[in-house]
Formats: sequence, C-alpha cells, structure tokens
Amino acid sequence: METIVKAKRIGGSIGIIIPKNITGKERIMPEDTLKIRIEKTADLSFLFGRWKDIKKSTKEIMEEIDEGEIDD
Repeated sequence: METIVKAKRIGGSIGIIIPKNITGKERIMPEDTLKIRIEKTADLSFLFGRWKDIKKSTKEIMEEIDEGEIDD
C-alpha cells in the first residue's frame, strides 16, 4: 500500500504518522516491524509568485511569439 505522509520531529528524531485507515487495512500495531520506501516528493513552492512583475497577459506573449515566427 502506498500513501503520502508528513515527517514530524519527535524528540531528536524524525518520525512519520501512518493514517488510521491504513493501519486498519494492513493491521499494523505498535511495535510491528515495517518495511518502508522513502521517496521525497518534489517541492515546487519556491516557484509560486516568482514572476509577479510580468505585466503581459499570456495572449500578448503568444502573439509576440507568433509575430517572431512570421518574420523569419
């Protein structure tokens, strides 16, 4: 079974919380030994708001691109 979880600081370590619906389906109990695969998801949050100073609409930009192709 696969799911996305958030890492949490627990004391000096980092732990994950397994959602209750998964622990129920898989019958996972405290102290069970589990095999997990760790894969960090891509963090693209740094891109949001990056180009706020662009004042042209997408339509205007596309028209400029089209005009450039015709001139060649």
